[in-house]
Amino acid sequence: MVITLLTRAGCPACARALEELQPVSVEYDTALEIVDVDAAAAHDPALRAEFGDRLPVVLLDEREHSYGEVDMPRLRADLDAAR
Repeated sequence: MVITLLTRAGCPACARALEELQPVSVEYDTALEIVDVDAAAAHDPALRAEFGDRLPVVLLDEREHSYGEVDMPRLRADLDAAR
């Protein structure tokens, strides 16, 4: 499984989400990708258009999982189910 955090520079909620996701990705041995939607807009403007107003957004295997904050109980449940 891959956890993707959609973020942007200067976003305090995004920084908190990253702090929460880093140990979980290690615990579950999953990849953690960080995507800055503003930087990605140069080649994928739809990404920023879709998600840019509700950051941070957590994707699990490219599907939206949570936004605004990490839904940790649900994320752990989904990662446990995938084991």
